[in-house]
Amino acid sequence: MKFARALPHDSPYRPREPLSGKDARALARGILAMSQEEFSRAFKGSPMKRAKLRGLARNAAVALGNTGTPEDVDVLTRARDAEDPLVREHATWALPRIAHPHAARGGGDA
Repeated sequence: MKFARALPHDSPYRPREPLSGKDARALARGILAMSQEEFSRAFKGSPMKRAKLRGLARNAAVALGNTGTPEDVDVLTRARDAEDPLVREHATWALPRIAHPHAARGGGDA
């Protein structure tokens, strides 16, 4: 990248350890597994805190429901018991999409 610059170590925009070097599914699993305390600690002083764990966890469940594999079932199963009803609802939605991806996406016998 011709105009890319390295971010200073203290930049609020630099990747944080919980996110660094992970693919999208690994990031989603990590976000779903985070407690509020872990989220607050990991993103202290970061613009990510504005997104709130609740919304990120909901989005992570949706992402895994759309692209997930059986490897993602454990974290979604735990998320079904989350304190937040929004996260629970989306984790519950995502699980059958992984178990039966063709049927959950509207596929039928052709």
